[in-house]
Amino acid sequence: MPGMANFFERLTPKLTEFIERQKLFFVATAPPLAEGRINLSPKGMDTLRVLSEDTLAYLDLTGSGNETATHVRHDPNHRITLMFCSFDERPLILRLYGHGEVVRRQDAAWQDLATRFPSFINARQIIVIKVQSGQTSCGFGVPMYELKGGRNQMQEWAEKKGDAGIRQYWADKNTRSIDGLESGLLDGSPAEARGE
Repeated sequence: MPGMANFFERLTPKLTEFIERQKLFFVATAPPLAEGRINLSPKGMDTLRVLSEDTLAYLDLTGSGNETATHVRHDPNHRITLMFCSFDERPLILRLYGHGEVVRRQDAAWQDLATRFPSFINARQIIVIKVQSGQTSCGFGVPMYELKGGRNQMQEWAEKKGDAGIRQYWADKNTRSIDGLESGLLDGSPAEARGE
């Protein structure tokens, strides 16, 4: 019989250790539109950090869309959910519900936060999550998998593009969500001035 779900407001050392062991996590956001599409993205590549018992951040790398940051920007409550699940013999699902903040290179917080992550040429922004609540559940339905390894294609693509090519890609592909909301990625002004 599946275990009961447990709710909490802060990360314990045990949960923090679980998060730091994971090689994959998922991020979900939604736009403030009745017909808008909910976005769910897998993340990896050593891009997540636990900053405190109620704050996490992940380095957002350039991708085909820019849904998470755009949703966080436009949602009045800045809602964001992270999910981690164990693929080894100890089953567990962990969901973190919170408020997101987008930090970009021109923002004052970038300098300190960026030093916590590996250097990626295609680093686009940092998403900071202030945890409001969390939930653990059994994870008995999640199959066991073994990690075969990481993929190099994203970094190879980014290195071929170079800085100028990546900025052009942002302009071409990352300035609007699939629902037409402006991402603000290339606004150039600090987040405080953008009203984020």
